[in-house]
Amino acid sequence: MKDDSDAMLVLSRATPTVEIATMNTQQMEQMGQFKITVWEEENFQGKRCEFMLECQNIMERGFHKIRSIKVENGPWLGYEYPEFQGQQFILEKGDYPRYEAWSGNSSYRTEHMLSFRPIKCANHSDSKVTLYECEDFQGRKFEMCDDYPSLQAMGWCSKEVPSIKVNSGAWVAYQFPGYRGYQYILERDRHQGEYRHYNEYSTQAHTNQVQSIRRIQH
Repeated sequence: MKDDSDAMLVLSRATPTVEIATMNTQQMEQMGQFKITVWEEENFQGKRCEFMLECQNIMERGFHKIRSIKVENGPWLGYEYPEFQGQQFILEKGDYPRYEAWSGNSSYRTEHMLSFRPIKCANHSDSKVTLYECEDFQGRKFEMCDDYPSLQAMGWCSKEVPSIKVNSGAWVAYQFPGYRGYQYILERDRHQGEYRHYNEYSTQAHTNQVQSIRRIQH
């Protein structure tokens, strides 16, 4: 901890120094691809902490809350509660001076963000996802490789998407058109990219409404 700024650099929740010393070059390069700094107060004030790996509970670092964020290398996924639970918030490279910046146009706004992790499979130039009309990948399907601010405008005839398969990359799906409402982060390296039922989209998914979707920037 630096006495002048009350700052910490945290590599992981429980990574001993000797383990860092034995990392190979590839592991160190991968770790360097992700960096996020969080502050306890708005506008990048107060206690701050830098992370290069996941944080399962920011309160274990002596924080009461997170009120502002800078993502230097990403993307990252923030969660409302510890242990990666609750509402999800996509955090791409940039500054987030207040909680409204990461909750965006969500109809569900919360100041809480208590855990976060890097999204390692994001690849904006190589992303593909398949939407299905029914659960368990049944019924009519539609494959896409681009961003769609309105699924209905591109021909999807329903406000609902009961199941989704991520073929490559990482995506963020939204409850409403125009990238608004609840956010659901869908990754190729989670669930093997298979989301057979809407309740697998998120621990807080209460509906299968998905009306816009886009690739996650990296």
